[in-house]
Amino acid sequence: MCGFLGGRAARRGAVPVLPTVALSCALRLPCWHLRPPGALLSSLPGRDCSLLSKKTTAAKWKEKKAGEGRSLPGSSWEERLASAVTPLWRLPYQEQLQVKYESQRKILQTLATLLEELGIDVQKPGGLCCPLQPVVPSPVINGYRNKSTFSVNRGPDGNPKTVGLYVGTGRARNIVCVKANHMENIPPKHKQVAQCYEEFIRRSPLDPCILFHEGGHWRELVVRTTSHSHTMAIITFHPQELGQEALATQKALLKEFFTCGPGTVCALTSLYFQESTMTRCSHEQSPFQLLHGEPHIFEEVLGLKFRISPDAFFQVNTSGAEVLYRAVGELSQAGEDTMLLDICCGTGTIGLSLAHKVSKIVGIEMVEKAIEDAKWNAAFNGISNCEFHSGKAEVVLPQLLSSWEDARPLVAVANPSRAGLHHRVVRAIRNCKSIRRLLYISCKPEGEAMRNFVELCCPPDPGKKLAGEPFAPMLAIPFDMFPHTVHCELVLLFTR
Repeated sequence: MCGFLGGRAARRGAVPVLPTVALSCALRLPCWHLRPPGALLSSLPGRDCSLLSKKTTAAKWKEKKAGEGRSLPGSSWEERLASAVTPLWRLPYQEQLQVKYESQRKILQTLATLLEELGIDVQKPGGLCCPLQPVVPSPVINGYRNKSTFSVNRGPDGNPKTVGLYVGTGRARNIVCVKANHMENIPPKHKQVAQCYEEFIRRSPLDPCILFHEGGHWRELVVRTTSHSHTMAIITFHPQELGQEALATQKALLKEFFTCGPGTVCALTSLYFQESTMTRCSHEQSPFQLLHGEPHIFEEVLGLKFRISPDAFFQVNTSGAEVLYRAVGELSQAGEDTMLLDICCGTGTIGLSLAHKVSKIVGIEMVEKAIEDAKWNAAFNGISNCEFHSGKAEVVLPQLLSSWEDARPLVAVANPSRAGLHHRVVRAIRNCKSIRRLLYISCKPEGEAMRNFVELCCPPDPGKKLAGEPFAPMLAIPFDMFPHTVHCELVLLFTR
């Protein structure tokens, strides 16, 4: 059962990414001003500006594709899962990009309306707040995820020890856990590890932990992989009332399964175990325990080597991240005298990839292990013009900028989670006169990030302590980091 997907998954093929020089030419902008955006990024692979002439809304494609297109082998549950997690999977990729462009266009229209309500006239043609470039396609369309999270719950057959993804919601009490074998965004290696984990827990006499108060132990599985064929598995376990001896027995059985038993087919680089009584738990709250292998896995991005810890943030689409980071470097217009402020820096990928262009990098990240990785990454790659600060951005950044006296130009890059930036972070950026250029990278611009955009651009507001000159949105570029889903990464350039 463990080996039905074969051995070590082959490295995914990728469409060639445009060389840095070509991207630089496509993005070259005169200093601190923007030329007309029509030609920007136009030479990237797969770019088709004709998509803009044909608006395809989500409603239209749903109607068009209802009952048509590709189908999945197996049960209707697999169809339901694919439609829930990757709702665009039936569409040809160019049509997926059309759908995403239309959704980003509506987001910029919303922002323009909100700013107009504050008396700010920013509307451009089409009712947008700034020019919108076509969606930059992902170099890899299938199996692009380098991190997947699998849940444990009742499957379609009622087996509570099913490892997969959820269909349904807890609120509606109709959750079914469906195996992810046919999900196009998940690579074969992740599916293989999930299948082996399912075999292990089905052999175990311990129950799965579906609801904390009902008992049980086996919980979710996280799989991380790299282009070097490194594979990290992280298994979460609810200890309930088990003593240390019983816990040690379970860890030993888990290690034996993946190193000497059927799980050896996964060829794990790292096997981690975390005891957790919470839905989500950081290393500081409950340490990740290394049961087997190396403490880290490694990835290369733009010629640099990066170390990845179990809970460190790393863009889920590595090849797409390279395209994104190249564009960020060009849009930043950072020069040798520029300092780059990397907010929510994770393992330092954005800052370190631009370190050769700038005078200094200052990174801020709340995950302590990620900062340790960032410092290691800098040292390993021979990068010395950087410093990294561990802590919540809303605490670290105001302290950092309140005493800022450096005369060098300061460019900020913010890459927060879906929750957006804390108000104190926005206030610190807004009130720092040295920051004239800001790149905001958002994976959910229609969510809390929208509030950030408004506070960055609104007139001075003493009540919110927003005293600095407002920013203005200048350019928006969506990057498809998540093919087959409705999501993409939106880069918004603000200047003042």
